[in-house]
Amino acid sequence: MKREIITTGDGSVTIYLPEMKESYHSKFGAIREAYHVFIQSGLALTKGQPIAVLEIGFGTGLNAFITYLETVKTGQQIHYTGVEAYPVVSEESLQLNYVTELNAEKQKEDFEKMHISDWGEPVVLSPDFTLTKRQQFFQDIDDNEVFDLIYFDAFGYHYQPELWTVDIFKRMYASLKKEGILVTYACRTVIKKAMIEAGFTVEKIAGPPGKREMLRAFKS
Repeated sequence: MKREIITTGDGSVTIYLPEMKESYHSKFGAIREAYHVFIQSGLALTKGQPIAVLEIGFGTGLNAFITYLETVKTGQQIHYTGVEAYPVVSEESLQLNYVTELNAEKQKEDFEKMHISDWGEPVVLSPDFTLTKRQQFFQDIDDNEVFDLIYFDAFGYHYQPELWTVDIFKRMYASLKKEGILVTYACRTVIKKAMIEAGFTVEKIAGPPGKREMLRAFKS
């Protein structure tokens, strides 16, 4: 399948799949979307406590990188697990301009490590941030009460509805600790209903640029 590197509305790039008419991030701004959906609407609620994060769709590594940069600023301790079935290849990772756009030249080597590190092996990027990448289908996730926060960043429902089912969200619910949080850019009614059926308490909140609303879910 053809893949292209394109520039989004805030100057940061993303990967675009022409056959799917789908991109890894919002065309209105990859970095802007990541900060709004996952940092401001998710990580900020953890109030700087040591946590474990699960990302559904590691992709370009943008969400992991900005989370790492947050730990550089705050000292919050994070164990980060990124799940991806089809990893980005090295040639693509070299074309991602996130280090420059985030003014993170000091962390350039750490971003590179995120992509070249072995799958399934923890890599310590700092005393406060450890990354483990898992090459795995989302349907095979079977963690039990491991994570405090989930970044749910799968491809859109219109292309892969099988990634937004009750079964998937039951797996997410099981993987979270009590009072855990799940955030996603999506806001379809069918997705909200699947989350509720899986056991979550769900709320609609303001979405990132270009999107009116998004979903945030809690495990009681």
